[in-house]
Amino acid sequence: MLWVSGTLLCAAAVFGLLLALPGQTVTTAYLNDLFIFLDGAHRIASGQVPNRDFHTPLGPLSFYVPALGYWISGSMGGAMPTAMAATTIGLALPMIHILGSRLRPAVAIPYGLFLLLIVAVPMNLGESIASLSFAMFYNRIGWAVLSTLLVMYLQPERSHGRQHLLDALCAAALSLTLLYTKMTYGLVALAFLAFMLFDARQRRWVLWALGLLVLSALLIEAFWQSSIAHLEDLALAGRVSGTRGIVDLSLAFLRHLADYVLLAIFAILVLWRTRSLRDLLFFGICAGPGLMIQNQNSQPWGIITLFAGAAVATELLLRSCRHNDQEESGILARGAPLLLLAFLLPTGLHCFMALGVHAIAATTRTGQPFGLPRFGELRLTNLWMPGDRNFMTDYLMDAQEGARLLSELPIKPRNVSVLDFANPFSAGLNLPPSRGDYAWLHWGRNINDVHHLPPEQLLGEVDVLMVPKAGINGIPLRTPYGSYIREAFDPIRYTDQWTVYKRREASMLSRVGQSVEHAQPSRVGAGDGM
Repeated sequence: MLWVSGTLLCAAAVFGLLLALPGQTVTTAYLNDLFIFLDGAHRIASGQVPNRDFHTPLGPLSFYVPALGYWISGSMGGAMPTAMAATTIGLALPMIHILGSRLRPAVAIPYGLFLLLIVAVPMNLGESIASLSFAMFYNRIGWAVLSTLLVMYLQPERSHGRQHLLDALCAAALSLTLLYTKMTYGLVALAFLAFMLFDARQRRWVLWALGLLVLSALLIEAFWQSSIAHLEDLALAGRVSGTRGIVDLSLAFLRHLADYVLLAIFAILVLWRTRSLRDLLFFGICAGPGLMIQNQNSQPWGIITLFAGAAVATELLLRSCRHNDQEESGILARGAPLLLLAFLLPTGLHCFMALGVHAIAATTRTGQPFGLPRFGELRLTNLWMPGDRNFMTDYLMDAQEGARLLSELPIKPRNVSVLDFANPFSAGLNLPPSRGDYAWLHWGRNINDVHHLPPEQLLGEVDVLMVPKAGINGIPLRTPYGSYIREAFDPIRYTDQWTVYKRREASMLSRVGQSVEHAQPSRVGAGDGM
């Protein structure tokens, strides 16, 4: 336990310092996604509450985590690195108890380091080490937390007086993190806890954990008061994006075929010795729901629960070897951890290299500054990324051009909105954020021509509207909102990148809100932002 706790705490501190000390964010990809969570941190700092003041299918922690980083660092550029540093160190605490009490150091240390790197690395899983981005950070948190929780399938070999209490606290904390970060991970965590109820030896801590979950959810709802609105936002996203079919699942399985083969080797070695139906079901939990989560995520690779299954299998093999002849026991005892290390090492090194690249780029201030007043510590760089990277550069230039246009207005706008994927201007120019709108507008994922907020709700508080000539989703978004914009706003500036609209005076407006786009709006949140 001492070796495990010391190693993982030191590693978490090192990874956290590599992220937070430079105080800079360097990105090469998914700039639009980064703007979502900078805007989210700005919304939280302005007193807004997720799903009460703005719509999002993500859990509230996906916005409070960046807000925590912003509060600690005091800058937008330090928000995401500091947030992920704090998350890495925070996850190390339950990880030390769970891994240290159930896995021997030869398994716990490499597996724990692997999970900490998954959380810390500023990179979408499955992409190049030069594809630096804090985009979709919630997926890396979800994978690491869920993969830590799955290790609790193992019964501790040597329990102490507080074992069940600490197990319950850790399981409840990890499950709450998943439920309030992204629901798909949370549902798998609940299913796993239900599965663990059939283990009589560990049923006590599972019942305590479920009780703590219920009490915590009631307490959170007493303050948040938005659980129903969150479920409605999830339902909207589900109706827009639909479900993945068998073809998508098959392609995802083929992309992970090597990982599934390695997990199958571990599982066969265990099942050959234990003949346990419970072990078979556990490996199924690692393999099946993990595939469905990954297929729903926007990541090309990375079913991290497969690695959890391999770590548990390694420990089971080492335990079972004690009851067999010494020669066979020695072969399996030496071979299983080495096979696990070979499984973990490529991804672990890949993540560590990407973390190092970001630390170096942030320390040396590599790249082009974002240019907006509050984004002084954020930089866009291409590094040695293959392919055409002009899109991200053009996207940043459009944001800079939009900020310049807003700064040239004779009167500072009270509220600015963008009819596109994300809004960089409220956070970048320190303007009051809108209320009752979407955290982001992703055509075909959380909004389409049938399911969308009524325009007077999305744009009702806006006095200056920025409409890109192209953007990411700017063109399709004109279909549900174009007629309202023409009725409620006047164009005041035209450039090659933007059209700037200003809200008309109330006396000049006709009956706004009776436009044709109201034919089939989504009524999420009863149409009032709640």
